[in-house]
Amino acid sequence: MGEEESGQETLADPAAASGTVRRLRLLDAAGQVVGDLAKPRSSIGHQAANDVVLGDKTVSRFHCEILLDGSGARIRDLESRNGTFVDGTRIADAWLCDGADLRLGRTTLRVRLGEERVAQPVSEQRELGPLVGSSVPMRAAFALLEMAAASDATVLLEGETGTGKEGAAEALHLLSTRRDKPLVVVDCAAIPANLLESELFGHDKGAFTGATARRIGAFEEADGGTVLLDEIGELPLDLQPKLLRVLERKEIRRLGTNQMVRVDVRVIAATHKDLRAAVNRHLYRADLYFRLSVVRIELPPLRDRPEDIPLLVERFLQRLSARPEAAEELQRPEFLATLQRHSWPGNVRELRNYVERCLVFRQPLPLEGATTATAPASFGEARHRAIDNFERHYLEQLLAAHAGKIAAAAQAAGVGRAHLYRLLHKHKHGLGPSS
Repeated sequence: MGEEESGQETLADPAAASGTVRRLRLLDAAGQVVGDLAKPRSSIGHQAANDVVLGDKTVSRFHCEILLDGSGARIRDLESRNGTFVDGTRIADAWLCDGADLRLGRTTLRVRLGEERVAQPVSEQRELGPLVGSSVPMRAAFALLEMAAASDATVLLEGETGTGKEGAAEALHLLSTRRDKPLVVVDCAAIPANLLESELFGHDKGAFTGATARRIGAFEEADGGTVLLDEIGELPLDLQPKLLRVLERKEIRRLGTNQMVRVDVRVIAATHKDLRAAVNRHLYRADLYFRLSVVRIELPPLRDRPEDIPLLVERFLQRLSARPEAAEELQRPEFLATLQRHSWPGNVRELRNYVERCLVFRQPLPLEGATTATAPASFGEARHRAIDNFERHYLEQLLAAHAGKIAAAAQAAGVGRAHLYRLLHKHKHGLGPSS
């Protein structure tokens, strides 16, 4: 096993809304336990860095992952080469029930989902650097950030766009022993590929056309401090081995010179992409992924922590220096309840922009995609909503009647298992699995 594989430590992510997860075991064809999972996020594949390692070469490096919370389990394919199958049906994302059969490559595993709940670490803090949140998912993220800040380990921050990854990086920096040194941010998606190497490592005079003077890069600028490589998933393939060298040797070489320069930096990377899927597609170097993901922390989407919205609105109003009457209007309980029912696909960033727009226009504004009480839904919208409600309630009753057994439920409903899985995936945010 290479050093880059054995050195990885994956901290549990904050996906479990209840602060506990159900223990799940995976059994092979002989009934032997090959995986005992008791954290919110675990990966399966033939690469040694996975939580469950399978020797089957028809299994992808990072084949799939299992997500656990206090109520049940989901499985998500990581764009594997040969696909992930649950009870004979190929899936992208599906609920798992006790007794389900998984097929990964040529390997078949049986799911044993017990009733035992395993507690996850949760911070007592409601604020961490620029981040705020009193919900269990956010305080679980705080706990991981606090643990990671105590070391110099490289951290990979994951999460949807707008969840606060840059704020998490700032919190890590402020909690570390490097707090009095610079925090330098490089957005790998915003800088043209032909300029990114110079931005990271600097250049000497005459290194290329237009290089009229020597320039230090982000790593030298942050010496003694922290470098945040935002949107690291956009790093071009030809730059990946150069970044790997910096992580391994702690030295850089400016463009236009052969001289190596030692740097003392802590590296934090952030991405909204799943780099494991990119590794499977050969779009990302596996050795670089291992170096970046010594510690992995996922920031929860806002839809998974709606109880934090009043606190976030209060913080935004303070930062935007809102007038007292405007702040009072935007903190009315009925208005906050409306915000908590919204899905916020842009997460915290979208909420902040919305609050700022309300302050500009001096009144609460309609939420994009939301239907107000004074504007009846169109016939099509009402029909779609009614069908969604029917499907959700029908699935709840169907799974309850058949103890969560997908094959039996599909047969009783007169639909194929693939169709039933699609319905379960469609309503995964409003329907918990039954075991």
